[in-house]
Amino acid sequence: MTAEDTNDRQTRRQRRAALGGSSPESNPSGDARFGRTGTSDPALVDSVRRAVLAGTVAATGAAFADAVGSSGWLLGSEGTLTALDRVRAELKGLGPLEHLLAEDSITDILVNGPDDVWVDGADGLRRIGRIFQTEEQVRALAVRLVAAGGRRLDDGCPAVDVRLEGLRVHAVLPPISTAGTLLSIRIRRARVFSLTELVDGGTLAPPMAEALTAMMQRRLNFLVSGATGTGKTTLLSALLSLADPQERIVLVEDAAELNPDHPHAVGLQSRHGNLEGAGVLDLTDLVRQALRMRPDRLVVGECRGAEVRELLAAMNTGHDGGGGTIHANSAEAVPARLSALAALAGLAPEVLALQAASALDVVVHLGRTEQGRRVESIGLLELVNSRTLTVRPALIDPAEGYRRAGGCRRAEGWVDFAARVGWRETVSSPPAGYLPGSAPTAAGSAVSDPAVSDPASSHATVSCCGSNPPGPSLPAAATPPS
Repeated sequence: MTAEDTNDRQTRRQRRAALGGSSPESNPSGDARFGRTGTSDPALVDSVRRAVLAGTVAATGAAFADAVGSSGWLLGSEGTLTALDRVRAELKGLGPLEHLLAEDSITDILVNGPDDVWVDGADGLRRIGRIFQTEEQVRALAVRLVAAGGRRLDDGCPAVDVRLEGLRVHAVLPPISTAGTLLSIRIRRARVFSLTELVDGGTLAPPMAEALTAMMQRRLNFLVSGATGTGKTTLLSALLSLADPQERIVLVEDAAELNPDHPHAVGLQSRHGNLEGAGVLDLTDLVRQALRMRPDRLVVGECRGAEVRELLAAMNTGHDGGGGTIHANSAEAVPARLSALAALAGLAPEVLALQAASALDVVVHLGRTEQGRRVESIGLLELVNSRTLTVRPALIDPAEGYRRAGGCRRAEGWVDFAARVGWRETVSSPPAGYLPGSAPTAAGSAVSDPAVSDPASSHATVSCCGSNPPGPSLPAAATPPS
């Protein structure tokens, strides 16, 4: 044996000792304690973790692979790969939660305790049972994720929100949390859904998709409203994907979640302060910066504070086609929500009403039922009596029977909405392209649908079928203004 072989053998033994593993000589039985059943032994993961913390192993994928391979554990090829995946997940990923990232339908992971883990997504909120063994495991994961985001989580700072690549993490420690360590993880999915896919998935009726497409083509300013988890970001990304490829979209977000399929979309993300509170960049600052970036469309991912003043000011100075999302339980609640946000910026309610009515055109509201997420209405934001802000519905999601036929109901704001998107519809005509075989209606012309020809029925059904589909009778409504 050469001196080089001896040195190499000694190096491997030293590394095994640092990792807490056994050498082949001390494990003559060949006990493959890892990989035989596809599960991992926590001792190996813990040994690699200790080696990383001690500085004997670098925190890189290649170093992890080398550490696992030279640990002295007889794993076999499949067991080695399983071990490596587990080590990566424990040291750089979501640990026991890592496998949930592989499910594209999951958007949120909620950890209420070792045996109380929930996920939210396209299928709704569901419990998946026990994933962690102990409360200490949950806390260790929370501390590591927060540290990876450049902040600390401890008794002196027991509630923290951080952003990681593709993730937004919020963690709370006891005694602030009365149920142990709490973790809330929002997952940013790379996939962007088109409006067609959202129609196929039941998120919105086909006539609403056509109306929203026309809204984007006419560069109307809009807000997407809804409660938490209704799919506001998903719909906004789909809408922005419809923008002209020659347009420049500037996205302003607290946490980067929007990912429109568009060749010229750039994003700005707010920044928390450091431990001394310095270096803060909030959404208000970023909206001002975005206005210097020559945006064709300015988008605020979520209006939640004083930045609403800057956004409305931008929309009132020639920046058309912009939008954002806002938390509201109904479309009718959007004006009150805007007023509350404007108050944070020092705007009086009557000033906000004038600004918003001038700046914003459309409110698209999403709701959530047992059947899933759904666009419930499309309405116009208007000023009544020169001082009261209101949302007048134009299209309303119908009862289930009409949904199955792909229809929706026209409301009292339909005629004005059609005029804004350039359809020049009358109350007796459905939107352009909704009748079988018809081409989109040019401005100045109208397609008559005898099934909805009664001028008194402003809630008549607009459907791809050209007639009222089977379902419950629709209430009559007052004739909308011309």
